[in-house]
This record gives sequence, C-alpha cells and structure tokens, in this order.
Amino acid sequence: MTLNTLDAWAPRMLSVLRIMTGLLFLEHGMQKLLSFPPGGSHPAFLSLPWFSGFLELVGGALIVLGLFTRPAAFVVAGEMAVAYFMAHAPRNFFPVNNGGDGAILYCFIFLYLVFAGPGPWSVDARRSGRY
Repeated sequence: MTLNTLDAWAPRMLSVLRIMTGLLFLEHGMQKLLSFPPGGSHPAFLSLPWFSGFLELVGGALIVLGLFTRPAAFVVAGEMAVAYFMAHAPRNFFPVNNGGDGAILYCFIFLYLVFAGPGPWSVDARRSGRY
C-alpha cells in the first residue's frame, strides 16, 4: 500500500474512530441510565452520576451519528476531564493505578474531534455538503 492510498483513507478512518469511540461512550451512558448491558448502577434522578450518564448517552449518540459533533465532543471532553480529576486523580497520581486511563483517552479523543471534525461519514458532513 502506498502512502497516497493511506492518506486517501485518513478522513474515513477519522469517521471510524469517531463512530467506535462514540459507541463505547454511549454504552457507559446506557449502562448507567438504562441498566443495559446489565451490571451498572442506577443513579438517583438528577444526581451527578445521573447527569454523567445523560451526557454519555446523548453525547455518545450524537458523536456516533456525527451530528453536532464539535459541540458534543467539547462537552463530553470536559465531562471526562472533570470525571478524571474528581473520581480518579484523588485515588493515586498515576492513571494506571487510579483507573483513569479510560477517562483521559476519551477526553483527548473528544478534544481531537473538536478540532478535526466528524469526518466524511457523518450527518454533519452530509448537511454541509463537504463530502
């Protein structure tokens, strides 16, 4: 495979990264709010964990679809930064020891999407006529 072929696929792979990250993030919200897949807690309505689940459910769905991707990614990147510093960082300085590596990865992938956009396979791209 030549470098030109790989470069041609870069925008599509941005869409794949967005979709897969959004699906994994959506799963966290579904588990918190809808108890699916089983195993999550069911937080009290309007509690901080409930708002977290709501942002994960709605933000994850918007990111999967590529609809309002940049603002949705900005909000959930912020949520993940707050989650890291509130829930993980107090446990231990090192992310591998405090369980916060997932929150950090989500935060930076979403921050990347704020600047890179959704890629060609998205509702945003379709609406803008760019691809």
